[in-house]
Amino acid sequence: MKTDEEILAIQADLKARGVKYCVGAYVDIHGVQKGKFVPIDHFLHFAHGSELYTGYALDGLGQGPSDDEISSVPDLDHIIQLPWQKEVAWMPADNAFQGKPYEVNTRVALKKQLAAAAEMGLGMNLGIECELFILKQEEDGSLAIPNSDDNLTKACYDVKRFMDRYEWIDKISTTINDLGWDLYSLDHEDANSQFEFDFQYADALTMCDRFIFFRYMAKQYAAEEGLIATFMPKPFADKTGTGAHFNMSMFDLESGENLFKRDPADDPRGLGISEMAYHFVGGILKHGPALCATFAPTVNSYKRLVRRGLMPYYSWAPVFNSFGRNNRTNSMRVPMGGGRVESRNADAACNPYLAAALALAAGLEGIREKIDPGQAQEDNLYELSHEELKERGISELPQTLKEAVAAFADDPFVEQALGSELRQEFITYKSEEWLQYHQRVSQWEIEQYARLY
Repeated sequence: MKTDEEILAIQADLKARGVKYCVGAYVDIHGVQKGKFVPIDHFLHFAHGSELYTGYALDGLGQGPSDDEISSVPDLDHIIQLPWQKEVAWMPADNAFQGKPYEVNTRVALKKQLAAAAEMGLGMNLGIECELFILKQEEDGSLAIPNSDDNLTKACYDVKRFMDRYEWIDKISTTINDLGWDLYSLDHEDANSQFEFDFQYADALTMCDRFIFFRYMAKQYAAEEGLIATFMPKPFADKTGTGAHFNMSMFDLESGENLFKRDPADDPRGLGISEMAYHFVGGILKHGPALCATFAPTVNSYKRLVRRGLMPYYSWAPVFNSFGRNNRTNSMRVPMGGGRVESRNADAACNPYLAAALALAAGLEGIREKIDPGQAQEDNLYELSHEELKERGISELPQTLKEAVAAFADDPFVEQALGSELRQEFITYKSEEWLQYHQRVSQWEIEQYARLY
């Protein structure tokens, strides 16, 4: 905790840069930002958690109408002066309740798992691949590709269609680098009007904060062009979905050494990762179905997690609880060069704090218990029959949100990692989400059944 003198020095610096308001943005169960805006003259009180919230007014914060209010405590080490509104300073925040960290808050849950890792002398690095669609919304609410020329069946890496969105892309890229995130790659992704931005990995908490801000920033710059940036996992049934692949490694807290890296020549399995990394993967695969609920947390997520669906070719999405080298039909992949492991079933709608908390907890269990992940799968798993998959001991991940929430609820590990209240909040909200979806009458049903009988 910073001293009052340090806080006042930060306040003076923000004032000198033209800041008039500040917001400590915490997230609800869905990973959606919430917060109050406070005039800069009240920054000292704000920094100490002056802003109170009725938790019952928010999704998944575990409160009823008779409960005391929760507070918001901003992280003063991660302040961003909004590039498009310099008078506002944004910072991530935790919730507190009666002066203590509020464990139903997902950022607090991640910090709890990071503390558990620290007790083992470990830290977690995380890189999240930021994919999204830039679309226009028609008057009837439907989504459409804004660039009529972006119509290739295989649009991935297309230079011309990439450059058609240059103004928006340049705003995002420039801001990423101005913030010091070190953008190193960007491209037109597989689907029409889909793009990806990759910036340098960071410690897990910082990366999750950045992912939350990235979604905010992308929407702002798209709105300036009369468009929407959507992180919906599967906006079009016949196009590739939007992932948020988690690239993970553990490091030594004292030396900073990457503890997942190993020379492939010294790795009997040849993937270029350490025994600790294999055990980390083993833990994630052990709890793969339960983790899937937080990596892919919406009804729409499971339109993405299909082998092909209505697409003209394979979807790239992981549907199997398995791991391998560069083989993208596995849910866990060891990218070329080793030194990290990638979860591919994470999608852009995830609450990154919640997903990272469970992934870290599962990985730590794997490390403690030396869980062997089994054989690396190098074949195209999409083409194997059910019997062939069963012979290899490969199971499919949940195929609907209902199945994923059931797996989440049935795994005792989840309560150990998150606590009973946060676990139950997720189950309650996501079960209701499935029910609300399932009870709606879709256009497909009308077209299929209205005149059939």
